[in-house]
Amino acid sequence: MLFDDISFSIAEGQKVGLIAKNGTGKSTLLEVIEGREGYDNGSIIFHNDIRLSYLEQTPKFDPKESVLDACFNHKGNPERVLKAKQILTQLHINDMDQPMGQLSGGQQKRVALANALIDDPDFLILDEPTNHLDLEMIVWLEGYLSRARLTLLMVTHDRYFLDHVCDTILELDDRTIYTYRGNYAYYLEKRQERIDNRRAEIQRANNLYRTELAWMRSTPQARSHKARYREEAFYELQAKAHQRIEERQMRLKASNVYIGSKIFECKYVSKKFTDSQGNDKVILDKFYYNFARFEKMGIVGNNGTGKSTFIKMLLGLVPPDSGSFDIGETVRFGYFSQDGLKFDEQQKVIDIITDIADYIDLGGGRKMTASQFLNYFMFTPTQQQNYVYKLSGGERRKLYLCTVLMRNPNFLVLDEPTNDLDIQTLQVLEEYLQDFPGCVIVVSHDRYFMDKVVDHLLVFEGNGVIKDFPGNYTQYREWKQLKSKEEEQQMPKTAVEKKKNDYHHDTRKRMSYKERLEYQQLTKDIEALEAEQKQLEADLCSGTLTVEALTEKSKRLPQLKDELDEKEMRWLELSELE
Repeated sequence: MLFDDISFSIAEGQKVGLIAKNGTGKSTLLEVIEGREGYDNGSIIFHNDIRLSYLEQTPKFDPKESVLDACFNHKGNPERVLKAKQILTQLHINDMDQPMGQLSGGQQKRVALANALIDDPDFLILDEPTNHLDLEMIVWLEGYLSRARLTLLMVTHDRYFLDHVCDTILELDDRTIYTYRGNYAYYLEKRQERIDNRRAEIQRANNLYRTELAWMRSTPQARSHKARYREEAFYELQAKAHQRIEERQMRLKASNVYIGSKIFECKYVSKKFTDSQGNDKVILDKFYYNFARFEKMGIVGNNGTGKSTFIKMLLGLVPPDSGSFDIGETVRFGYFSQDGLKFDEQQKVIDIITDIADYIDLGGGRKMTASQFLNYFMFTPTQQQNYVYKLSGGERRKLYLCTVLMRNPNFLVLDEPTNDLDIQTLQVLEEYLQDFPGCVIVVSHDRYFMDKVVDHLLVFEGNGVIKDFPGNYTQYREWKQLKSKEEEQQMPKTAVEKKKNDYHHDTRKRMSYKERLEYQQLTKDIEALEAEQKQLEADLCSGTLTVEALTEKSKRLPQLKDELDEKEMRWLELSELE
């Protein structure tokens, strides 16, 4: 039984996130609503003539058809074809005639996403839309869905994405549905209240959500004004990163898990590939890095910049063209890859883990049995006796993660570990990694996960350019935005010099006096509308309104969002003239 006698409604214009543990029926519920899966009893009622689009978790295509044909099945009119090309280009799919069979899983997911967006659906259902998207694409999709005038229901583990896009959270738990009328931060707070009131959850689950809520409130995302780093803040950040590593070294040296002072040294490594057209693609160019003891590093960058290749070279799976990796003698790697799911379907979950070890050494004299370890990662005693063929996709990923950790490595290399894992498993994994007595490298597009786990980043910018940034992903984004603003401020001077030297005329349109007044008024209007929206949402969630007031405010909310969208679009147009 996945769910029993559940009832909920989604109103026009609502943007709803569905949260649940792996294996409890998230994807099944989406398929039931979309009509792909049957249900035992009850009814699903849609508004008449509604246009619905659905993005499944693992899309399937005819490998012989072209990218463009996969979007239309040969039925695209010129207007739709043009829109498809625009969206595909924004999603970095540029060869419209390439056969689908030649695309990677991530590229196929992006084609499926474009397919879901081109028809301007009234109701959009998305199952893990951020899987296999790089950070640039996730930010683009986040902005697109935030601005789009559509009704949205989606499953995602990306908590920043949930927080920025959704105004309602549905939680599928204990075979029933709980509704929270707010974003992810609001959900954390109200869910904790529900747990406290019910007093039926274990204390550890309570602590996980309290910790997460406290962390959410402390991040720049949750504050009304975001921190802006001064030029010298980079060096302050660098000092803090080193201090964190040193503090962790002092704390973990007392543990029994031994890892020597020498971890690995990347000695001027170069690597390039030659594509089918004979062009060289540079991954690394004489790159040097000396990895510190107990370091927790994140690796970010767009798809195709070489993140996974770097990892495979470190592990000895791919040879460098020149240079070398000098690995410490005490290092024991644990590698969680994107394609490592290989199990005997007829084996039980507990047997897969005990085949590796009967217990895991956590350091400091602490041990955990195989069953306790599975329970820690939320495989209940009953689920531990399940056969692998009964597991959901997310549960298989979680089991694979447990097999990597159970081998007791002292250096974890995690390549996209968050894909298909539920939020509660991610919370447990974050807690585990924060106290892990060893080294960690994480390649991930999950901004929230990276912010909680890593000390600093290697940023792969493409063409062999790699930047070492001493902070987490949010700090890097803010630093990057500041640098962009500084460069923009310097651009007019450059333009003036160019005009003097080359007699070139700046033909860019400037903001007129009337437009400047409009721009200033729009800024005030947007602030006022945002304040009204915040108050409206608080009133609707208060539970104190009369039926008449609730109806009135519910009608006002979508009108307000339309006004806000319109004014923001005009504000963006005018800001280009600044």
